[in-house]
Amino acid sequence: MRDTLRFGIVGTGFIARVIAQGLVDAKNCALVGVASRCISRAQEFGQQFGDVKGFDSWQDLIAWSGVDAIYIATPTALKEEIAVVAAQQKKHVLVDKPFATLESLQKITVACRENQVLFMDATHFVHHPRTAAIKQTMEETIGQVQAMRSAFYFPLSDRSNIRFNPELEPKGALGDLGWYNMRATVEFLAPNINLSQISVKVKRDTETRGIVRVCGMLAFDDDSTSTWDAGYTSGAVTMDLALIGTKGIITLDDFVLDWVNSFAFKNPHLKAGFYLKNGMDTRGDVKFIEVKSEQSSQVKMVENFADVVFNGVTNSTTNYYQVSEKTQALLDAISGCV
Repeated sequence: MRDTLRFGIVGTGFIARVIAQGLVDAKNCALVGVASRCISRAQEFGQQFGDVKGFDSWQDLIAWSGVDAIYIATPTALKEEIAVVAAQQKKHVLVDKPFATLESLQKITVACRENQVLFMDATHFVHHPRTAAIKQTMEETIGQVQAMRSAFYFPLSDRSNIRFNPELEPKGALGDLGWYNMRATVEFLAPNINLSQISVKVKRDTETRGIVRVCGMLAFDDDSTSTWDAGYTSGAVTMDLALIGTKGIITLDDFVLDWVNSFAFKNPHLKAGFYLKNGMDTRGDVKFIEVKSEQSSQVKMVENFADVVFNGVTNSTTNYYQVSEKTQALLDAISGCV
């Protein structure tokens, strides 16, 4: 059995380059192919990451016997078709978020189940060991999470950016950034709860009509809530998360991309972790719990993906499908109120 999972990438944009580097750095993955509508662009991309074969169609890349898994980094409107075809041709599928709709996502996950290949959405932060550490300790340290607050902003005003194009990215900032608010909601609130109330406020770009800011509140049938805020209109990057439990509070200011070692930030003098506050703790009493990671989240993500493939895709791996579907279901519910 091979110990290296051979990846092909569909797309040559910024996030495709991030994952390409992650594949190069991973111990059990290799980047072997890339597809673009322009063969010269595919070849130029591939040359940056070693001996990578270029294709001028995603169909040819998927059909190639030299590839085991496909990472899809295309506009949202194109993901479903590519992912379904990849699954049907027995290729494992890693897809950049978000998805057009829950129905579209489920067509992908059904195809993956039927063909016994792995599906995973490319949400980096859930693979940082900090996320597992919080989930494993929060019942003891902060009790039941009754409220979650999250904010994800980064400054962006370039209207030529695909995020401003409602045809290619219909959910705009809601899908692009709000996905992380919703994923945190799924990860940290109680499982198997049902949405009972939605409140949403949306701001659209005056020219393109793309969604550039969105905020709101979700309430669930166990009385827990998630208040959230996301957009491109802030003057500084913001990645705040607070988990308010019955016995304490956990906070982070970098829940999406850690300040220490992510593709966007390299600050080795800082520490990755989270803050814990209990009782009447003042600012001076708040504890910082360090959670070290030798790898960036994107490298850990592709390594985890390969480990699952090599260990065998079984019913136990469908948790990846379920958390993606729950996240997209929340986005769809919010979209229905926009």
